[in-house]
Amino acid sequence: MSYQVFARKYRPKTFEDVLGQDHVVRTLRNAIAQQRLAHAYLFVGPRGTGKTSTARIFAKALCAKGGPTIDFDPEDELSIEIAEGRCMDVLEIDGASNNGVEQVRELRDNVKYAPTRCRYKIYYIDEVHMLTTGAFNALLKTLEEPPEHVKFIFATTEANKILPTIISRCQRFDLRRIPNAVIAKHLLHIAQLEGVNLDEKAAYAIGKGAEGGMRDAQSMLDQLVAFCGGNITEQDVLDVFGFTSGESVAALARHILESDTVGALRAVYEQNEAGKELGRFLGDLIQHFRTLLVQQADPEAAAEDLSPEVAEEVVAQAQMADTEQLLRVVDGLAEVDSRMRWASNKRLHFELGVIAAVQSLNEVSISDVINALDSGSAEGLTRPAPRVQAAPPPLRRAPEPVKTAPVVREPAPAPAPVMARAPEPETERQPVAKAPAPVEKAPEPVVERAPAPVVEAPAPVLERAPAPQPVAAVKVKEASPVDEPGELFSEDVFWSKFVDQVKARRLLIAPWVQSATLMSVSQSAIKLGFPPSESFNRDSLMRPAQVSFLEGLAQELTGRPMKFEFVLDSSLKAQTFADIDLGLLNEPSPEPKPAAEARPEPKAEVNAAQQTELMKADAPSAAATAPTPPDDFYNDPLIQQAMVKFKAKLVAAE
Repeated sequence: MSYQVFARKYRPKTFEDVLGQDHVVRTLRNAIAQQRLAHAYLFVGPRGTGKTSTARIFAKALCAKGGPTIDFDPEDELSIEIAEGRCMDVLEIDGASNNGVEQVRELRDNVKYAPTRCRYKIYYIDEVHMLTTGAFNALLKTLEEPPEHVKFIFATTEANKILPTIISRCQRFDLRRIPNAVIAKHLLHIAQLEGVNLDEKAAYAIGKGAEGGMRDAQSMLDQLVAFCGGNITEQDVLDVFGFTSGESVAALARHILESDTVGALRAVYEQNEAGKELGRFLGDLIQHFRTLLVQQADPEAAAEDLSPEVAEEVVAQAQMADTEQLLRVVDGLAEVDSRMRWASNKRLHFELGVIAAVQSLNEVSISDVINALDSGSAEGLTRPAPRVQAAPPPLRRAPEPVKTAPVVREPAPAPAPVMARAPEPETERQPVAKAPAPVEKAPEPVVERAPAPVVEAPAPVLERAPAPQPVAAVKVKEASPVDEPGELFSEDVFWSKFVDQVKARRLLIAPWVQSATLMSVSQSAIKLGFPPSESFNRDSLMRPAQVSFLEGLAQELTGRPMKFEFVLDSSLKAQTFADIDLGLLNEPSPEPKPAAEARPEPKAEVNAAQQTELMKADAPSAAATAPTPPDDFYNDPLIQQAMVKFKAKLVAAE
């Protein structure tokens, strides 16, 4: 007997032999067992996935003795004739060469004749999408209402080319690509039957190169046996077919994830010198990063087509970058792949793509900036890429009162952290009559603005006062931001304290809070109203990070858990420019100033008064004369990083 290739010798003979198509096999077996047989079937799938083999097995089950039955004998004479294509009642037609209207008319005339030996007369048309439109139309009536003894089975790799009127008359079965692990296991089984020593890594390499086609894998194994003899290793597979090992692809991916540009370029150089096809190498690299994305979403699905060694590396690499970074790398490599197809110097484009991939991992995205603004921290913006850094004052504005620590430390160490948490604007809102005596005893009365004679150091002066009892009384009132639960303050006092704490701890969101109106405060909820024009401020405060901060601050002030409700109320009016607290931009400098320099000149007060009148009379002109932020505002690290990233420049609003 002449030699028979593996693809024909090990073709499936029964439903149990069909691999990787359990959904199709189960449906056909149940249809035969329940006698629910349709008159037309359509098998769709890539090459080498078992369309023709499944059609022949189905024909054997329909035409077997005592059939239709799923327990037929594959060695029966009729089954052998069907498998070899010699049965007169099972006609296999090539759609590519019999695609005209004349051939379909001849088929339509022959279907009325009864079968000679079998129960059914079966017409199997391969590559049915090659039929012309006229041939399809000529087949429509016969396909819809064929005689009871006729069954049609169609197979195609391109279902989109078949007329919808044909597809609607058939039961469609989509055959999938066979998993790499299933192909490797079957190849090891064939090698054992043939007495060939096939390495497990070599089997996985063959399955990867076959791209889900069992026939391609069997043909490659047949070729390797002729090349290597009885011992096949992974290196043999790579040398014969020019594949790249999974370990090499994983090593290049690790260099990229570790920002090791030199190591990544060296890996590309080694593969190019070894004669590997760089186009396939890049495709394998993109597939590897796709596997990392799948690993992050579904670890079990990611390990299906991988060897054990590569699977372990994938688990480790999936933790080295987040999903957004991996998506940027895949997008960049996909663009390189499209350029390489038409480029003469493929290595150049490959190397540029690797360098760009390393750089994309170090970029700061807009979502990183938004998260940093929400959290009030710049930790998410720290990337290996060089960027301008400012001499750090702390990111938050709340620690600025700590600058007066040299004055506060003198009485006792305990009140110092309490004073650091106490907002300075709180003393501005208190009546001046509460502290006239301490101010008289102050050695350095600092007056920044008219309504704030006790802004800078009311507490330190009280600590130095000889009378301890008044100092203690005021100290208890100022030092703790939370009043005793029994002494609940009014809504106005609560709101002023709340806004002052927001300014001290998270200055960036203070304008959003100031644009709100306190509508109600209940036992467990706080309702804030916004005019419709301030919907952006409302949406910004509704972010989870901001809500968590506001609820925690409210709990500190009230002594119980509080929830926030943000609503839009058309009855509320937006703040005018004159109502905006310009103190947010004109914060006092953290550096202590002499008393002589701290006193405002009369000219400055006159200008401020004139400016207020102008703002009330003419809003546009007032906006033009708005004070510019001081230097410490520009020195904020978060503001500087955003300006560097987006190449922005802060200007006064017009």
